[in-house]
Amino acid sequence: MATSTTTPRSSATFDAPVITNVGTLADRVTAVLLEKIKGGEFPAGTRLPTEQVISERFGVSRTVVREAISRLKSDGLVEVRQGSGTVVREPNRTTAFRLDIDPKNSVDAVLRVTELRRGIEAEAAALAAQRRTRAQLAEIRRALAAIDTAAKQKRDGVDEDLAFHMAISRATGNPLYPSLLEFISQFTHAAIRVTRTNEARRDDFSTQVRNEHRALFDAIAAQDTDAARQAAITHIDNAGARIQEADPAFWEDVGSAAVRPLINEEKKAAKRGSRN
Repeated sequence: MATSTTTPRSSATFDAPVITNVGTLADRVTAVLLEKIKGGEFPAGTRLPTEQVISERFGVSRTVVREAISRLKSDGLVEVRQGSGTVVREPNRTTAFRLDIDPKNSVDAVLRVTELRRGIEAEAAALAAQRRTRAQLAEIRRALAAIDTAAKQKRDGVDEDLAFHMAISRATGNPLYPSLLEFISQFTHAAIRVTRTNEARRDDFSTQVRNEHRALFDAIAAQDTDAARQAAITHIDNAGARIQEADPAFWEDVGSAAVRPLINEEKKAAKRGSRN
């Protein structure tokens, strides 16, 4: 699909928005932006305000804003243009790709996303090993160090974990990989939160994850394509296995809370698909 080369109009502006108390913060920001796009306040060809501006107007973090923008992108409403920012697209230009799934339970929901990651990230790792530059390897190394820093500071490290895999995707030299990972990030963020919450409960799990990330980095650093692919497969497979080993008490307590955003995203994706 060709991307329009028309110069986008100046960034749209808006007053401090009024958002409801329904849903997550990302739900609320998405709903307001969607209303402004469909209502013509942000017409086609207009640049959206920057993440920083939207964050300040809504009083939310930039992570929340990025998630909302990611949802609008998945619905085909906006696109990111190099040097132009996020631009509102012409309506009905394309049929948006969706993840239309209906999980039976929390374990199934996480494992489905884990299976999807397996195929994507294994080949991304192989390509990264083959094509990465020194600068890209340094970015992956910094992302790996950030995960360790998060662990030492007793943070969940979800954003750092995602950043590590995104850095690998950028090293593929194929812009479709980071674009695809960004699209499914609304699902993988919740899935990684579940796996890391589970892994943090056991020291042996935490050690395994660190070793798996390190093996993946080492293979990419050595430009060993086969080893990188296998390291990614091993990491994703083990993440699924660790989830399946979680006891019922985990799913009744912290696991249930961690997976709820994933269940909600999948239900919303199914509903959106049924309306189109």
